[in-house]
Amino acid sequence: MKDIDVIEYLPKIITELKQGILLNTKSKDKINSMTIAWGQIGIEWRKLIFTAYVRHSRFTHQQIEKSKEFTVSVPLDRTPVKEAIAYCGTKCGKDINKLSDMNLTVLDGIKVNSPAIKELPLTLECKVIYQKEQDKNNIPKDVIEMFYPDNPLNNGDYHTVYYGEIVGAYII
Repeated sequence: MKDIDVIEYLPKIITELKQGILLNTKSKDKINSMTIAWGQIGIEWRKLIFTAYVRHSRFTHQQIEKSKEFTVSVPLDRTPVKEAIAYCGTKCGKDINKLSDMNLTVLDGIKVNSPAIKELPLTLECKVIYQKEQDKNNIPKDVIEMFYPDNPLNNGDYHTVYYGEIVGAYII
């Protein structure tokens, strides 16, 4: 593994994030990955932070609540992992192993228990240092209509915003 400067790789991370990358969790022996296309990287409290948004209904939410950490896996070449990223965005990992289903190679994290994924080699290891529930009263109406519509499928499912201090960054 080669340690990297996250700032140097920001353009790649942001470009791939817009298309979907993986957020990985591990609690006890259960590993889960979900596709994310929302997030930020920035500086807060003099710390480099990856901010992730996870809906309450997601199994990943339960996992982060237990472990207080996650990894972010970014492809350097999207073509071989495009199907796997799509799969991880459409299946619930509570009762299945999405990574095994897609033949992805799980590697132990270095500074966190959450895994790295060999086929998505750019890895950010994050420890949750703050979290905040979204307040629907402070979200613009047009955003609520687009991303939080009032229907039985959505059920008012807002996000928890997790501020993950990036404690490790590398390419496998």
